[in-house]
Amino acid sequence: TPQKMTVQDVPGAFPTADVPDHAHYTIGIVILIVGIIGTLGNFLVIYAFCRSRSLQTPANVFIINLAISDFLMSITQSPVFFTNSLHKRWIFGEKG
Repeated sequence: TPQKMTVQDVPGAFPTADVPDHAHYTIGIVILIVGIIGTLGNFLVIYAFCRSRSLQTPANVFIINLAISDFLMSITQSPVFFTNSLHKRWIFGEKG
């Protein structure tokens, strides 16, 4: 029967670099701050658009589309990146 190969079976498939611990923590904190500011800022843009009739113009629909996309990216990507930075490695397994 054929064997299933994994990344661990191929030496040098994903080379790593030695990065100091403080660099992981610094990047994690920066990403957390950017994620919080991005989430709050984009939420406020979306809220203002929904509450104000004068802002609901066809041109502003594109801006709201960007705000929604950025909001979803901030909500989904920042916690993952922050968590991985604190652990200094990918923690969500092979399928993640």
